Amino acid sequence: MEKNNLNLFSWFSKTKEECIEEHQLHSFNPTLELERNIGKQIYDALQGEIVEEVLRKIKISSHDAYWRSAMEGHSLKVEQELLPDVYQLCQEVKAKLNFEEAVDFYITGDSSVNAFSLAAEDQDQPHIVNINSALFDLMSRDELKFVIGHELGHLINKDSALGRLIRFVFPPETNIPISLQYKIRLHDQLAELVADRYGYIAVENLEACVTAFFKMASGLDLAKMNVSIDALLADNSRRLEYFLNDKGLSHASHPVNPIRVQALNLYATCSSEEKLQEGMDELISILLKVGDGELDEHMAKFIASAGILVANIDDQVSEDEVKRILETLANLKVYPRQFLDEIVQGDVIEIFNNAIQSILNINPGMRDGILTYMIGIVMSDNKISRDELDFLYNFGANIGFSEMEVANAIALTIQKNFVPSIESIC
Repeated sequence: MEKNNLNLFSWFSKTKEECIEEHQLHSFNPTLELERNIGKQIYDALQGEIVEEVLRKIKISSHDAYWRSAMEGHSLKVEQELLPDVYQLCQEVKAKLNFEEAVDFYITGDSSVNAFSLAAEDQDQPHIVNINSALFDLMSRDELKFVIGHELGHLINKDSALGRLIRFVFPPETNIPISLQYKIRLHDQLAELVADRYGYIAVENLEACVTAFFKMASGLDLAKMNVSIDALLADNSRRLEYFLNDKGLSHASHPVNPIRVQALNLYATCSSEEKLQEGMDELISILLKVGDGELDEHMAKFIASAGILVANIDDQVSEDEVKRILETLANLKVYPRQFLDEIVQGDVIEIFNNAIQSILNINPGMRDGILTYMIGIVMSDNKISRDELDFLYNFGANIGFSEMEVANAIALTIQKNFVPSIESIC
């Protein structure tokens, strides 16, 4: 796949007028289809329409009042009469993004290099954007425009509404299903890339966007430190290669900076939607990684293929068996259903044999876990057929277990997990 890491260098050689004209010629939609689709999936899974209707009737949330009181009481509101220059800067960004909803801007005395936005819960209330004071010490006017545009981008993209729904259904200290956790994290990361695009549109100065990232990451005044933009970009390219070569993970709510910088580079410089999508697919592949290392990929293939083989032994693939396979796969894949479908379409027996061999070559100690998973799939529909039992004995023998050892493992699983099916006792 063609790499786009060096496009930034040619971009900086152009005049500002040329860059603005070029961007206008291929002004791509700042949204990401994958982000929209995942957001809808999460919203629908949490019964968003119904839950939000219930919440509107009981008016349970005090989130808006809490933050508005905190801002009014402890921060400085950006008013035209009080801070005319900052007020003008904020209004310029709003106008550039064509965002007409009311927004209250605040500055908080905070040494952390950060900003945030909060969407109003009631339509008659303004949104909130807060900028920590440390940003004004570090950033140029264009860099501040990028930061403000990024925060307004979150409001335009309506990220807060989904976040409030998630926090209501899963309050703090509540366990979110692992598969949903991964989807939420991926959505949050993609939403950051969308907000970055709005930040870029607000300023149309890619260099300012890049230096803003590095200033937020380091807290350093790059001019005082005599750090050149070329050195920053070369460093970013090296670190991006680390993530692209399957060594690095991006598991925080925000994508790592090498991804964010390159994503903006693509958005600003790609000549076509196709090239933009190709480059973004490569970056998003990093965000889709759950496990770390070769073993995890072999384990995912084993879980899917073994589940398919075992579930088909009695010629009756039950919903419980499929559910068990997907729940186990969800620990290793953001899209377990899609991965399972891909395995089904391949040579399942070959995938199964290769996965087992690879796993045991890497870690022979995983024999016990492999056998336990196979038994769990057999037991997931609360039935054990003679064919399934024979399969387990044969499989166990193939990976070095005696028949007694396999029988002992089955017995332990029966004691721990077996419940007769409702059909068998009614």
